[in-house]
Amino acid sequence: MKKLTALFLALMLLLPVIALGEEYAGEIVIGIYEPASGPNGAGGKQETLGIYYANHLAPTVELSDGVYKIRLEEVDNQSSNDKAPTAARTLVDAGASIVLGSYGSGVSIAAADIFDAAGVVAIGISCTNPQVTIGNPLYYRICYLDPFQGTVLANFAMDEFTAKKAYTLAQLGNDYDVGLAYYFTEAFKGKGGEVNGETFPLGTSDFTAYLTSAVNAGAEVIFSPTSTEFASQIITQAAANGIKIPILAGDTWDSSVILDAAKGTDMSVSVSTFFDEGDTSSAAADFVKGFKEWLNANPDKLANNGGNDIVAAVSALGYDGYMVALEALKLADSGEREDIAEIMADVTFNGVTGAIVFGENGDAVRDQAFIKKSNNETGAWEFVKVQSVSE
Repeated sequence: MKKLTALFLALMLLLPVIALGEEYAGEIVIGIYEPASGPNGAGGKQETLGIYYANHLAPTVELSDGVYKIRLEEVDNQSSNDKAPTAARTLVDAGASIVLGSYGSGVSIAAADIFDAAGVVAIGISCTNPQVTIGNPLYYRICYLDPFQGTVLANFAMDEFTAKKAYTLAQLGNDYDVGLAYYFTEAFKGKGGEVNGETFPLGTSDFTAYLTSAVNAGAEVIFSPTSTEFASQIITQAAANGIKIPILAGDTWDSSVILDAAKGTDMSVSVSTFFDEGDTSSAAADFVKGFKEWLNANPDKLANNGGNDIVAAVSALGYDGYMVALEALKLADSGEREDIAEIMADVTFNGVTGAIVFGENGDAVRDQAFIKKSNNETGAWEFVKVQSVSE
């Protein structure tokens, strides 16, 4: 009798495994290649949250031979170009069929050869430097590029502030910072403006001398497309020194870290970004509502979002990135790397950040950006306008 009881219990324990085998045809791994630490850690966590939320809503994909469970495999590239290749290899070795990321163009560029050699398609989410995809046939991206973003911000600087003199400040050796500062400078000069620019080394904590240079140069706007870690210091130190020159930045500054630094000051901080949580379109509104509920239900997720439920544009892009990956699996009707690579250029998706269609070099075709300004009383973003390069 004891043997029969033991056999019965053993069979009962096996039932979930049997049921799982009947429910899923297999498992497909999607890699998350993002910074969870380093200067870009805050933004990387918010981008990753968007991916996890999408997986929460769509944890499986149906192919012709059955339903496959999606397993997310996450690595921390530590915001470091030197450590990026090792992180990328970890995802390759983990069997990732397709990879999402990264927040930060430098780490994306540094990983491209690793993904290409393994035949793994990577979908850049918010890495805006053109070099991410140029010469890297398996790297695609769903955001706009820095030549576009730099021109948008140069136009905004002149339209909004009637600025004729600008000062740029970027981190030395950072592909995103230096690249975007260059494109802003070229566009600003092309419209008849004057630009003075400087770079600072990694590890800088005192920006007083740089801000003083901006004042002495007669700058009417400061353009500083840095990581959020440096951004908060630049804003705080400018306010402490009574410098009220409007500050402009790119998508990395679309973060609650920036809002916290600007709150209670007289600083004017404006950013270009990919998404506005006040967008009233049904897809965007549904995403914002569901994402906020999902965040607020878990203290750890809320903490990774900066301790509030403000919806960062990179979270919306992360959501779209995951959904684009699912569309690729469906179109390929496969989780095999070579099958995905063969069809990736033909993938399309109507996302919460807009329609995603891949054009030249695997870059999404984008023609407008959202401009937002910090409300330093409420600690929230205020939508300013949709800006294009033609304005």
